[in-house]
Amino acid sequence: MQIGLARAQSVTDSSRIADTPSVRQTFKDSVPAKPVIRKQIKKITDTTFIFHTDTLRYSSVKPADLSKLPVSCVDLLKANPNFNFSGKPIHSRSEQYERISYDGLFYLLVGLLFYFAIVKMFFGKYLANLLTLFFRASMRQQQLREQVLQSPFPSLLLNILFVITGGVYGAFLLRFYNYGSPEDFWIHFLYCAGILAALYLIKFTVLRVTGWIFNIKRAVETYLFVVFMTNKIIGIFLLPLLILISFSGNGIIEIWITLSIIMIGIFYIYRFIAGYSTLHKEIKISGLHFFLYLCAFEVAPLLLIYKVLITYLEKA
Repeated sequence: MQIGLARAQSVTDSSRIADTPSVRQTFKDSVPAKPVIRKQIKKITDTTFIFHTDTLRYSSVKPADLSKLPVSCVDLLKANPNFNFSGKPIHSRSEQYERISYDGLFYLLVGLLFYFAIVKMFFGKYLANLLTLFFRASMRQQQLREQVLQSPFPSLLLNILFVITGGVYGAFLLRFYNYGSPEDFWIHFLYCAGILAALYLIKFTVLRVTGWIFNIKRAVETYLFVVFMTNKIIGIFLLPLLILISFSGNGIIEIWITLSIIMIGIFYIYRFIAGYSTLHKEIKISGLHFFLYLCAFEVAPLLLIYKVLITYLEKA
């Protein structure tokens, strides 16, 4: 029994010896410590620093140093007339771009087409008689003319159509020949339409008064019928041409405008010939007197209005 107790005591004593602090310190000191390796931290550069080259573009690259270039390249850049490489910065001011809208013109043309469609739908017979009289395709001209004269309301509607289409056409001509600013299209339209309306209103009044003074009312009424009949046909003729001019390119616009000027000239020549034949039958007027009338009441007012309008637009 004593032998077993002695063995057990030796085992416990040895474990106690191993757990003592001195022994633990001896084992700890006997293990070599690993050296601590400190890594060098890289310096982070600030990437938010931006070199401003101008007010519109930003670049993270420094401006080029012209001094490091060869002398010939530096001289070449300095001598370039298109870029100011070596001079002082110049502050330039530009106007804000504003888009020109053609929505108003589009709706105006659609409104004119709708307006003419209403006239044709409700007064189709009047329009057919008017075209027949203009092209002289019927032998019943006197009867057709009386029927046309008995319909003043559709006549007024077509005269209004002539004034509006003539005003738009005049504004197109001013813009095509670079008179005034393109932004003043609507002002030019109002001027041209107002001038046309005032011109023919004055002509109508003067001819009526002349017919009453000289007792030639029938001849004046016949001549006025020819004048306003031609105007109505011109207003109808200009309607499709305005659409073609509005939505065509620059080269095609010139063709349409040239064609329209030729056709309007033909219409006015027709009006002068038809007016002279009518007046010659009624009051036996001579060709010289009719020519003087054309120069005094037809050509001179148009030239005067043209001169005043062009002078005003050039000053404006």
